[in-house]
Amino acid sequence: MVEPRRLLLIFFLSTLLIAYSNANVEEIQKDTEEGDEEVKVGGQKALGVTYDARSLIINGKRELLFSGAIHYPRSTPDMWPDLIKKAKQGGINAIETYVFWNGHEPVEGQYNFEGEFDLVKFIKLIHEHKLYAVVRVGPFIQAEWNHGGLPYWLREVPGIIFRSDNEPFKKHMKRFVTLIVDKLKQEKLFAPQGGPIILAQIENEYNTIQRAFREKGDSYVQWAGKLALSLNANVPWIMCKQRDAPDPIINTCNGRHCGDTFYGPNKRNKPALWTENWTAQYRVFGDPPSQRSAEDLAYSVARFFSKNGSMVNYYMYYGGTNFGRTSASFTTTRYYDEGPLDEFGLQREPKWGHLKDVHRALSLCKRALFWGVPTTLKLGPDQQAIVWQQPGTSACAAFLANNNTRLAQHVNFRGQDIRLPARSISVLPDCKTVVFNTQLVTTQHNSRNFVRSEIANKNFNWEMYREVPPVGLGFKFDVPRELFHLTKDTTDYAWYTTSLLLGRRDLPMKKNVRPVLRVASLGHGIHAYVNGEYAGSAHGSKVEKSFVLQRAVSLKEGENHIALLGYLVGLPDSGAYMEKRFAGPRSITILGLNTGTLDISQNGWGHQVGIDGEKKKLFTEEGSKSVQWTKPDQGGPLTWYKGYFDAPEGDNPVAIVMTGMGKGMVWVNGRSIGRYWNNYLSPLKKPTQSEYHIPRAYLKPKNLIVLLEEEGGNPKDVHIVTVNRDTICSAVSEIHPPSPRLFETKNGSLQAKVNDLKPRAELKCPGKKQIVAVEFASYGDPFGACGAYFIGNCTAPESKQVVEKYCLGKPSCQIPLDSIPFSNQNDACTHLRKTLAVQLKCA
Repeated sequence: MVEPRRLLLIFFLSTLLIAYSNANVEEIQKDTEEGDEEVKVGGQKALGVTYDARSLIINGKRELLFSGAIHYPRSTPDMWPDLIKKAKQGGINAIETYVFWNGHEPVEGQYNFEGEFDLVKFIKLIHEHKLYAVVRVGPFIQAEWNHGGLPYWLREVPGIIFRSDNEPFKKHMKRFVTLIVDKLKQEKLFAPQGGPIILAQIENEYNTIQRAFREKGDSYVQWAGKLALSLNANVPWIMCKQRDAPDPIINTCNGRHCGDTFYGPNKRNKPALWTENWTAQYRVFGDPPSQRSAEDLAYSVARFFSKNGSMVNYYMYYGGTNFGRTSASFTTTRYYDEGPLDEFGLQREPKWGHLKDVHRALSLCKRALFWGVPTTLKLGPDQQAIVWQQPGTSACAAFLANNNTRLAQHVNFRGQDIRLPARSISVLPDCKTVVFNTQLVTTQHNSRNFVRSEIANKNFNWEMYREVPPVGLGFKFDVPRELFHLTKDTTDYAWYTTSLLLGRRDLPMKKNVRPVLRVASLGHGIHAYVNGEYAGSAHGSKVEKSFVLQRAVSLKEGENHIALLGYLVGLPDSGAYMEKRFAGPRSITILGLNTGTLDISQNGWGHQVGIDGEKKKLFTEEGSKSVQWTKPDQGGPLTWYKGYFDAPEGDNPVAIVMTGMGKGMVWVNGRSIGRYWNNYLSPLKKPTQSEYHIPRAYLKPKNLIVLLEEEGGNPKDVHIVTVNRDTICSAVSEIHPPSPRLFETKNGSLQAKVNDLKPRAELKCPGKKQIVAVEFASYGDPFGACGAYFIGNCTAPESKQVVEKYCLGKPSCQIPLDSIPFSNQNDACTHLRKTLAVQLKCA
């Protein structure tokens, strides 16, 4: 028997669903020919943002949504217009962002919506570029952001349990979410108000921890859904990776291959939306390089849209930088650098261009995808066709897939012999013409260059100031205090000090036998000092935070002083019961004494939050005057370095290369550009990150740079570079399809915009630069990759001259592959499918 209150709830949610959704497919009417047909309910144009099983419907029109994640605090406001512009040029029609609670309310009741946290300005810029916005309010966001976006002070609210049916948490969550939605409504930024926001998200990937809270998790999901709907944003709400998302909230997919892994919406009247298509993998210190190919990304997108998907969001389209202390535990300062736009905002090719092409190819299929009926045909053991055909019309789109991961295959489709490369999808917007294959990249490639700045490194000299480990600190407790609670996310560092008296008989008799200091810690790292001398360091990892430091130390008869500098590398950002995570030293012993092992865990410990240089603000111009700086020596632990450099030449992005350094933090003109950790090597025996972004907005004509080195690195080889992608390349073969940008739909049919659709290499310099050199050109069987091409067994001897003729002195060029431009060559590759590989230099 259903309770009356539950019946009332069902009626309430059903009413909201009708308001959000044109659920009755029979009432949908089609008015035009090109795929932008207006959707009507009861004869009236559907206004605002609604949805049905096929797609979102925005002001009466269906949309294929290609969204790119750009997080506003991971770049500077002066970068936002260019990032949004480049995303739009890449075929993106929506920008997604999280909302960062701990950035907006670092202290309870004190709000920050300025600078890089100016959410309203960011959304308005999206609108100015005529793009949609997707706002993931959370307020838990994970995102490899410090504490998953939750402010630290929330941990200290009495009785709180994060992300559960817990009154203290729900109280603060409701207050903040309401604040954000009201702020956006006041600025008229939701689509029904004429703004760009078409979707909002509540919570984030909650299914992954829901079972940990049992019935409190289930009821929390229902409560969060009701909260979202009560805010009257009048756009659909989503919950990602949430199978039990309450109606009318849409459950969405996160992952790499949602076309194959997504179980689908939990109700038939909801569209299939993909909120996170991971463009690579975020990195933590100690990780090797992470890659995801443009081909795999394009395959996943084509697959999802061929199987009823209507929105993909690239996470991240631009990752940016975790400035200051904003990264989550052990996460690098650089974030999703392998996205279509790299950390510096430069287009990473071919990923940017290949995704632009898949967006174009899918847009050419729009009418068939929205109004057609899908049919799946088996074309071979691992080959299939998904065909969308609109009954009674010529509208037809086909997706031919070869799921064999090793071998290309030929298939017969509607009388045509079509070659499908291994693990690829060919897109035929009219069921006849191949305009795109996910494995065949027709767009250009590029490589990134770090160029040493002559101006910035001229007269670039360092001075140093070394901190002295403290002795006999106040704020005493019997045992060391827990590190998260001690620092309260105001610093990475806290000192722990104690002293002990040893007699002659306590110490080892043999000179070659030394006592060992052993510290067992819950994370993240410790630097140990004994009697003022550096004894050593140890740390945990992203996977295993806890660790044990064991170092031989020199003790003396009489009073001995031990100082431990505990440090954090960000707060946790995921998992259940985050408020119950702990860090810092727990067990401290001295081994190897004549009297046996000495446990000093309860010896009485003094505490100090932060280090002296932080308190004196040595990273600022004024604060740096408070100490005496000296010429640098060979380097040592816990040392500050100060220098000045002139702003680099040109307008390319700027970075600092931390060669020779260990672990620490960098400030430029008083602003932290993040943590560095060069001596935490990956399995490849290289630092996970060596170059650190200095935004141009941080620079002046003359700039103060300050390094805090924790472990003894030496800055003599540290230098400033500018960053470019002025090396551009192309590798196109005779079997490559023409670019989908050469096609359009007119009067319901696919038409070519040019007469010549033969394969060609297309190259374009970034910005206003021109092609100044042909560094490589070979038409035949070249091999390698951009920046490292090699001539194969055969090549047209005139390749370079022809490319120079087409390209030198121009901002862009197109080089046809047919016999006309290479008519005078001695063709030694008659039995091969020839490839043209080109590498050009722009300036």
